[in-house]
Amino acid sequence: MAAAARCCPSVRVSAGGSRRAVPRRRTCWQRSATSERFRGSCRGFSWEKRVGDGQNLITEDVTVVEGDVATISCRVKNSDDSVIQLLNPNRQTIYFRDFRPLKDSRFQLVNFSNSELRVSLTNVSISDEGRYFCQLYTDPPQEIYTTITVLVPPRNLVIDIQKEIAVEGEEIELNCTAMASRPATTIRWFKGNKELTGKSEVEQWSDMYTVTSQLLLKVGREDDGVPVICLVDHPAVKDLQTQRYLEVMYKPQVRVSQNYPVQGLTREGEPLELTCAAFGKPQPTDMRWLRVDDEMPQHVVVSGSNLLISNLNKTDNGTYRCEASNAVGKSHADYMLFVYDTTATTEPAVHGFTQLPNSAEELDYGDLSGTGVLLNASTEALPTVQISNASIALHPDSRAGEEGAIRSVDHAVVGGVVAVVVFAMLCLLIILGRYFARHKGTYFTHEAKGADDAADADTAIINAEGGQNNSEEKKEYFI
Repeated sequence: MAAAARCCPSVRVSAGGSRRAVPRRRTCWQRSATSERFRGSCRGFSWEKRVGDGQNLITEDVTVVEGDVATISCRVKNSDDSVIQLLNPNRQTIYFRDFRPLKDSRFQLVNFSNSELRVSLTNVSISDEGRYFCQLYTDPPQEIYTTITVLVPPRNLVIDIQKEIAVEGEEIELNCTAMASRPATTIRWFKGNKELTGKSEVEQWSDMYTVTSQLLLKVGREDDGVPVICLVDHPAVKDLQTQRYLEVMYKPQVRVSQNYPVQGLTREGEPLELTCAAFGKPQPTDMRWLRVDDEMPQHVVVSGSNLLISNLNKTDNGTYRCEASNAVGKSHADYMLFVYDTTATTEPAVHGFTQLPNSAEELDYGDLSGTGVLLNASTEALPTVQISNASIALHPDSRAGEEGAIRSVDHAVVGGVVAVVVFAMLCLLIILGRYFARHKGTYFTHEAKGADDAADADTAIINAEGGQNNSEEKKEYFI
């Protein structure tokens, strides 16, 4: 296409569309058929107008995990076949159209056209972070930048625990550390499925962050074997966590169950068999039966964890206790026995009770990291039967003697007697009140006759004593 020439006032059009006159030498403008640009001068003024003012560059910021691939895209709207190039943060040309002047082979051309230049960067590192520039060679040139942000996941995630073996009721300290991450991580704590709250501290080393979270946890026997989980929230990684299982030592739990009779009353002449079961950590190895506040009957037989009375009698009534101990402490459970007559047939309302295992006094414990020393179950001077290395199995139910039922009956009788006595006393008070009310009044005698009309006390006395001559008039009357 032939070029067209003309002369006109010189006017330069800025990028925003405004025009300003520029004095230049007198020449004619020449229109280029390929670049759609006009240059020249006329009547002492020059002007320049870019026809492609409507075109622009589009790009997006890139966030990438260290070691992954980042893709940089420079796109043109309303392309006029102008040249596109990509520059690094040091403004070195990475690609000029489809040519790569930079010798870094990690940059590879993904796509090139008149409207897009797309380049990939493999094995991204922290040093690659920064602004990358897309340039479009129009007149004037257009430029836009995209930012590459490099994420670094934590290098290590470690839980440190203050004590490997804790004792029930102690407060232990756990620390979880996430090292060398970018940005700083957020650490969350879980005990089983329950989220806990810790306290975090952040340290910065150059461009990296190290986060340490501290958790204070009071442990109980129910925490033994439960995992404590340290979970990391970080944009560069998903589901990164580590865990430690708690090991908690606790004193025994003791239960007493009645094997025979399975149901009904403990009658005189019949047998009774009790079983003691205990478990703890470490497992109890010291168990014994004793009779509270009395000596153990001679005919009682203890075999392992069982107590057997083959022929019950009234002298067997009382409380029988099973004690168990380990390196942490000792516990006990009680069974209250009441022996009924052989003719008793009434089922009791309550079959005794079994005392809670944690009601016993705790023993002092020393260093649990050693081999451990078995502690005596009791220091009381009571006749006992010793059981060691007992085979222990937990029974869910416990059954005791019948003293509770008898106590309930005694309370009812005493309450009835008291009610009768109170009722009788109330009736007596009512009768006495009515009697005194009916016999209350004023009594007059004939010796006082005439005293009411006397002017003074002396006259009243004279009239009362001297005015009564007739002995028949000295009779008393009840009014």
